[in-house]
Amino acid sequence: MRHHVKTAAIKAVQFAEITKACIRQGHITRAKKCLDIAELLFTTGSNETKNAIGNIYVYSVSTFMEVRNCTVAKLFPPQLKREYVSQINASGV
Repeated sequence: MRHHVKTAAIKAVQFAEITKACIRQGHITRAKKCLDIAELLFTTGSNETKNAIGNIYVYSVSTFMEVRNCTVAKLFPPQLKREYVSQINASGV
């Protein structure tokens, strides 16, 4: 049997899905904890982890929140908020 190694990108997708499920179900405190963990990973993780959190997690969760009319600025911790703003500015929106 082969061992399946999950890359940082796959884990970021899964973590984003967990965070979005918390928001969808109204568990805002739990979603905030997920965002705080993502912030910790973003600030202290390896380059691969930082890229996965910045490019996959932040994009996925922020897009989901915008569609559901949630205020990204109120939930995102400072570093993730900064990454979100840089993504918005880079897109030219």
